[in-house]
Parts: sequence; structure tokens; C-alpha cells
Amino acid sequence: MFSWDLLANAVVAGLLLGGFYAAVSLGISLIFGLLDIANIAQPAFVILGAYGAYVMNSAYGLDPILTGVLFTPLFYLVGAAVYRIYYAAFERRGDEALRGLVFFFGVLFIIEVSLSLKFGVDYRLVQAGYIGKSIDLGGGVGVAFRYLVPCVVGVMMTAALYLFLGRTFYGRAIMAVSQDQGALRLMGADPVQIKTIAFGIGIAAASVAGALLISIAPVIPSTDRDYIGRMFAITVLGGMGSIGGTLVAAVILGVVESLMSTFFGPSWSLAVSFGILLAALAVRPAGLFGR
Repeated sequence: MFSWDLLANAVVAGLLLGGFYAAVSLGISLIFGLLDIANIAQPAFVILGAYGAYVMNSAYGLDPILTGVLFTPLFYLVGAAVYRIYYAAFERRGDEALRGLVFFFGVLFIIEVSLSLKFGVDYRLVQAGYIGKSIDLGGGVGVAFRYLVPCVVGVMMTAALYLFLGRTFYGRAIMAVSQDQGALRLMGADPVQIKTIAFGIGIAAASVAGALLISIAPVIPSTDRDYIGRMFAITVLGGMGSIGGTLVAAVILGVVESLMSTFFGPSWSLAVSFGILLAALAVRPAGLFGR
């Protein structure tokens, strides 16, 4: 049954969810949007980050988001190593289209199976001071801190990556690497090194995104499958390589999903991602802020 309170809560929840979705999608926006590498293993790295936060929280009581930040250097190194393997085995030979996709599917499968063998298939959750608390905005509208905190962190991550790409040498090199590698070499930059840095940053973002994810809801190894469609839908809708567009698209998806879940049931929320992806490809393939 429709009510204005339900509508207001759904919109607020959707806005907060959008900030979180932006954090989850930043890695794909960077790797797929700017490097043209279809890294379908990105959601698995997000879940790996979630389990890293779970281990440190359950063993030492560390805040999950702090753990996600502390693990970013390790994830960066893993991402750089994964790209080097991908480059040596596929990209250097010009064989990255189909076999490269199979490679990343294999990485996704290895991470998911490894987590299942180590932790089983039971849901895992974390404890933090802000989880379980909320604030009343009045008029029957409430804000849960477990959504507010990830939203704020997601917006901060988006702003930081936007400034890095626009105002630093390496950031501008990353934006140029998929457009004109010859010009990039004239600038004194090695395209392979730049792609390695970009891929590492994309995977490092998954560490924090995973910590945000497990702060919102419990996870299992197969949770990564719920986010493949969302990530690519947000990247395509926002515009390939547009970090600001990623945030806008994430908010749109979050609000639409929240409205659908509230008034038509949560089973429709996943279908929304693929529906938006198909609509974006049909109506505006370049996205809202595409190059």
C-alpha cells in the first residue's frame, strides 16, 4: 500500500545506497571504463575485502572500514600482479578479448571457491559502534548509520579518485592510456606501467568497498554474483571512464532499486540493474557523461 512515509524512506535509503554503490563500482569504472579491460572478477575482490574486514574484526575487534583502508596497499600489489599476468599472457599478444575474459572468470572462480573452502557458506557479519544505530529525521523518516557511513565513505572515495585523475600526472596518464598510447610515450610514461598502476588502484578500491559491504549486510562467498550486473550497469550508465558519472548513476540505481524493493518486493531489485544496463545500451550507449 502506498504511503508518503514509505516513499520518503525509500528515497532516503536509495540515496544512501547510491553512495555505497559508487564505492563498489569505482574499481570497474577505472578498469573497464578507462582501461577497456572487462574485469568481471572485480566483485570477487570486493568480497575478499569483506572477508578481510570480517577476520580482523572478529579476531582483533578492528573497525571494518579501518581494516579496508589498511588492506589497500596489499590489494594494490595483488591487483598489479594480476594485471602483469594478464598483460603477459593475453594483452601483449593481442588476445585479450575472449581469452582475457575467461582469465578473469577463472580469477573470480578461484577467489569464490577459496573463500568457500576457508569460511564455508554461512553468512558472516561484523560489529561496529555505528551498526544498529539510526537517527530520526522527523516525519517518519529515519536514517540507519550502517547505510549513512558507507555512503559518506563512498562519496569521499569518489571525490578522491576524481581529484587524482584530474590533477596529478599519473591520473592524467591513466585517462590517456586507452586513447593514445603513442602520445603517452612522448610524455615519458610507459603505458604498461600506467595500466599496472590503474589496475592496482582499482583492486585497492575493492578492499574498502568490501568493508563497506559487510558493514551494511552479512556476506557469503557467492555474494559477488549479486554485484556483477550492478557494477557494469553503473559504469555504462554513468559513462565509460566518468568518475562523476559513476556517482550519479549509482544514486539513480540506488533510488530505483529502493523504490522497487519497497513497493514491489526485494526480488525485483536485481532485475533493475540489468534492465537499466539494457536501457542504457539501447538509448545512450555512451552513458550520461560518456566520452
